[in-house]
Amino acid sequence: MNERGTSAVLGTRRRVLVLGGTGYIGRHVCAAFAEAGYRVAVVARRARPLPHGSRLRNLDLSLAGVADLARLFAQERPDVVVNATGMVWGMDEQAMLQTNVRLLERIVHALGSLQTSPRLVQFGSTREYAPTEPGISLSEDAPLGPIDAYGRSKLAATRTVLTACAEGVIRGVVLRVGNVAGPGAPAGSLLGSVAEQLLAAAGQPAKVELHPLRARRDYIDVRDVARAAFLAAQSPVTGEVFNLGSGRAVPVRALVDLLVEVSGTRAQIIERAPDGSRTPTRTDITWQQTDARRADTVLGWRPLGSLRDALRDLWTDAAARWEHNTPAQQTGG
Repeated sequence: MNERGTSAVLGTRRRVLVLGGTGYIGRHVCAAFAEAGYRVAVVARRARPLPHGSRLRNLDLSLAGVADLARLFAQERPDVVVNATGMVWGMDEQAMLQTNVRLLERIVHALGSLQTSPRLVQFGSTREYAPTEPGISLSEDAPLGPIDAYGRSKLAATRTVLTACAEGVIRGVVLRVGNVAGPGAPAGSLLGSVAEQLLAAAGQPAKVELHPLRARRDYIDVRDVARAAFLAAQSPVTGEVFNLGSGRAVPVRALVDLLVEVSGTRAQIIERAPDGSRTPTRTDITWQQTDARRADTVLGWRPLGSLRDALRDLWTDAAARWEHNTPAQQTGG
């Protein structure tokens, strides 16, 4: 039996609970587990269109206490819990602390209260590391030193997981994710914003206004991130951190140009320095390149998707959603 067939047979007996499964990464995580034969339950506060092959457990995780989560876990009896929740950009430090750290602490306490604890896969961030000089790759042993609220909250969450694993409370791993591309990219992300501005031009030459694109960053396909979560769920390793990345720092401007190319839209890219009234951007880290060899060695993971394919699928997905939403926007619906 081939490797995929083996996973499918195994998956018929296994369950995964994806917290935040209707989000950008969470939807792809659901798809990866469903394809392998898992029974997938999504925990979210709103009944958005669900990932194919999954069912909804409606729960506002921001309000759920330890007892609520323990009851949910006991009812669902998952073999794996994937935490794909998390506040990202545009919120203050206190809000990020509540969403990225306090929720995770409740999840860990709830898992630890069970007679048999499921395996936890937690998404961390390469923003947990200190900035590096150009040419340097970030291994899992690189100095930690986040310089923003998001990175600090994700590092606190990682330490929560590692401590609980070391104390034998739970079994799990942390996947440190950098920059992702692919279908479903939110409008608030760089690539999602570019796609939205191209679509708004309605087939005419577009003027895409962005902050200065000076950075070089490591991007991978969001579906490769989801596959890493699946592989981490199969591994017996616990209390470890794994970086996810391609090992290449790509000029962000080149990535934007590639998205314009695959869209087939004529566009002028205008880079403007933010004025004092605008929210600070992520240009504070101008270089980030990830060493993901540990994930390859231990989990058998390496990125398979090309950035061109990720951007092509991002564009196709964004165009389909735009076409679906545009009539309602035009009529005020």
